[in-house]
Amino acid sequence: MAREVGLDLVEVAPTAKPPVCRIMDYGKWRYQQQKKEDKSRASSRAGQLKELKLKTVKIGDHDLQIKIDHAKKFLEEGNKVQFTLQFKGREMAHVDLGRDIFAKIKMELWICSKIERDSKMEGRRMTLVLQPDHKVPGSKPPTLGGTAPTPGARPGPMTAGSGLNIPAPGVAAPPKPAIAPPIAAPAAPKPAIAAPAPAPLAR
Repeated sequence: MAREVGLDLVEVAPTAKPPVCRIMDYGKWRYQQQKKEDKSRASSRAGQLKELKLKTVKIGDHDLQIKIDHAKKFLEEGNKVQFTLQFKGREMAHVDLGRDIFAKIKMELWICSKIERDSKMEGRRMTLVLQPDHKVPGSKPPTLGGTAPTPGARPGPMTAGSGLNIPAPGVAAPPKPAIAPPIAAPAAPKPAIAAPAPAPLAR
């Protein structure tokens, strides 16, 4: 019967009693099974956390670029990436250099990632976690640092102490206005004292 229709007779349950067979196109069925297996393997590989270690803040530009290229590949595969920067000895006094390195990494990878956990110190290590994120074409990269206020823009939020007239550090306080002394009220006139009556003359 299978030969008459040009298909294959495949035993799908050999342990059953009686055994179960199916008439099918075995080549097509095998191709579909292979696609399912490939898809399941790809989904199991995706979504993992890949760690890239930077052993010192003195890492060269070329070595740093290699780490960034690896991270870009991981992100495009759907994985998260954690950068771990190790501080050694006196490098702990230059934590700002580590933040500069992570700022460069974020700028290089902004097109294919977004920040899940920003740079954070954990003992002698600084970590940064990025997750996949594909920006739309034409997106502009973020700018570092502040921008000058534009004319007509609303003022920013008040800082602590701004409503208490507390001068900012390094700014001289305005001179206090001179206060005139209070004017004394005029003294009340003293009451007149009556003259004593003359004494009677002796006879």
